[in-house]
Amino acid sequence: MSIECPFCSIHKYIIENNLAFVIYDKYPVTEGHALIIPKRHVSDYFDTTDAEKKAMLDLAEEIRTIQLKEFSPDGFNVGINCGQAAGQTIYHVHMHVIPRYDGDMKDPAGGVRGVIPEKQKY
Repeated sequence: MSIECPFCSIHKYIIENNLAFVIYDKYPVTEGHALIIPKRHVSDYFDTTDAEKKAMLDLAEEIRTIQLKEFSPDGFNVGINCGQAAGQTIYHVHMHVIPRYDGDMKDPAGGVRGVIPEKQKY
């Protein structure tokens, strides 16, 4: 039994370019949490082409502009989970652009280091 990729069947985007598209996360961490996804099915960011990487980064800039206008966040986390050990659960690469808001957590110091909570503070 094969499991169909949930990203390969999406055809309604917030924005797109020739190689990638942006959607809002179905299970957002914060208001405005977006995903940037290459149109080609590829599991790992490090297996994307240089053109796909550029397309994703270009869309990161564009969605940030939209998030600033629509949600007025105070900061952002940007990240990609590569592999099961890193927490990847959908094996079609996707970049998270997560708006952050003052007070959305008690002490955000350490940012993405919080993927291993006891290592977040240093």
